[in-house]
Amino acid sequence: MADGESKQLLHLVFGGELESLQSTEFRDLNALDIVGIFPSYAAAHAAWKAKAQMTVDNAHMRYFIVHMHRLMDPDQDGKPGA
Repeated sequence: MADGESKQLLHLVFGGELESLQSTEFRDLNALDIVGIFPSYAAAHAAWKAKAQMTVDNAHMRYFIVHMHRLMDPDQDGKPGA
């Protein structure tokens, strides 16, 4: 990685309609909306926010950000020098 470049930290944004407002169990796994995989939390957050705002009228619709880099390398938390 060249000087000045930040480390790539992959994040998955996805969502779907929940069974109830008190859980994170989805009504239909086949209908999950996979928004995409993003190289930074900032990019993932922007995509999450856009999707969440588009579905604000459906209280059961929820979008999530998954920190894939933490799953891929659980010993490293994404902090410089870690």
